[in-house]
Amino acid sequence: MGALQMTEKEQMQKNVEEFERLQDYMISTDKDSEGYKKMKRRYIALKVILTSSGINITELDMIKE
Repeated sequence: MGALQMTEKEQMQKNVEEFERLQDYMISTDKDSEGYKKMKRRYIALKVILTSSGINITELDMIKE
């Protein structure tokens, strides 16, 4: 394993942190904006990644869309 390769735990932590940060941006952005629509696509992808990895995002999900 190379030095730059993340462990599964590190990758999941990164995804959780990105999910939290992305939601903060979404909350402060107009829902009709192009930026919000792009963020929402990433939000959905992260929800799928985290859920399929067995992470319960119920408490983390502030958007709930």
